[in-house]
Amino acid sequence: MKKTSGFTLIELAIVLVIIGLLLGGVLKGQELINSAKAKNIANDFKNTQILLYGYQDKFRALPGDDTAAAAHVSGATAATTPAGTLGNAQINGDWNSTTITDESYLFWQHVRLAGLATGSTVIGAPEYIPRNADGGQIGIQSRAGFTTIVDANPMVGTFVVCSEGITGRLAKQIDVQMDDGVTNSGSVRVVSVPGPSLANAQVLDGNTFIVCMSF
Repeated sequence: MKKTSGFTLIELAIVLVIIGLLLGGVLKGQELINSAKAKNIANDFKNTQILLYGYQDKFRALPGDDTAAAAHVSGATAATTPAGTLGNAQINGDWNSTTITDESYLFWQHVRLAGLATGSTVIGAPEYIPRNADGGQIGIQSRAGFTTIVDANPMVGTFVVCSEGITGRLAKQIDVQMDDGVTNSGSVRVVSVPGPSLANAQVLDGNTFIVCMSF
């Protein structure tokens, strides 16, 4: 009879150690990817703020709200909606607007044509809308008229930048990086749909959320 042999205890131990090392490497790699994504999205918030102030400093007007946009930057389109709001020192329209005549939508064309940001300047083009590292839309608007997050303890500031489609895990990391680490207070808030912001325990890691920062 032919004798069969199996793994020895030492061989099994070596295999288990190798599997453990591989799993540890995968988990560590995923952690690094998540940290990089959170940092990238946090930079989106900061950079949008820089773009607004850069344009304002250069032209004494707000991008999107600029009545003389075509004179300031060649090829710029002046906003016509919301009606009667152009030049009122606010960026009117929703942060996630897809209406190509809204001030909040044209914000991106103006800062790009001014050489402050990269990206398409062709309004209505599929690649025109800026996206975060998870593929969600990024946008800005004035806090006046902002309805995505409505709390008893409202956000303070003049403007709000929002970004959507962000996993709960990243949303909480972003709040820690940029604010107080509490997702329903401070200048950074997290919400799943328009309404009150959510406490940390409600921001589940695997679900997607909207993150907003006021300044």
